[in-house]
Amino acid sequence: METARAPTTAVATNGAMAEHVGAGGNAAVCGVDEAGRGPWAGPVVAAAVLLPVQDEPAGLADSKTLSARQRDRLYPQILATARVGVGCASVAEIDRLNILQATMLAMRRAVRALPAVPARALVDGNRAPALGLPVDCVVGGDAKVPAISAASIVAKVTRDRLMQALARRHPGYGWERNAGYGTREHQQALAALGVTAHHRRSFAPVRKLLESAVTI
Repeated sequence: METARAPTTAVATNGAMAEHVGAGGNAAVCGVDEAGRGPWAGPVVAAAVLLPVQDEPAGLADSKTLSARQRDRLYPQILATARVGVGCASVAEIDRLNILQATMLAMRRAVRALPAVPARALVDGNRAPALGLPVDCVVGGDAKVPAISAASIVAKVTRDRLMQALARRHPGYGWERNAGYGTREHQQALAALGVTAHHRRSFAPVRKLLESAVTI
């Protein structure tokens, strides 16, 4: 059982603290974000990033607004200049816990994977994971706080590469293009090829197919 190290607080805010850290304030404050809550297949991935006070990579933004080429350019720059932790929650954990709780678990793992313990965490969204340290939730933080932007990029690139690797093992679902999301291509492949061990059985579109689908 996971235990907290210290009380956790949460404030859903765009607050001054986020703006201060985003402008290169307290390097002991990490940004946390996730990738992959919505897909029908694959893990959910979270990243935690402690950005340096100086030498922040130029061009940080919400990963969803960046092209794959831009994300791939920024990813090694973030790894080279920041302290980064990555955490995942598996498909089995998603199905057992539900996607929200699995996302919180991935975030805890990401923060615990950091090479240094942060004093505080800024988390994208309005739900605070129990990290054992003070947490501020920043709605839209991936577009406002550079440390959260960096975390969103690391999480997205990490997960996309995991799905590309899975696509080579399970061709036909288009995971190298759709990252496990419920595109028309993915839906048609599910009907034709069946449900794999990497599909989230707790998600309604997959669950509804299980009675007639062949597990491979």
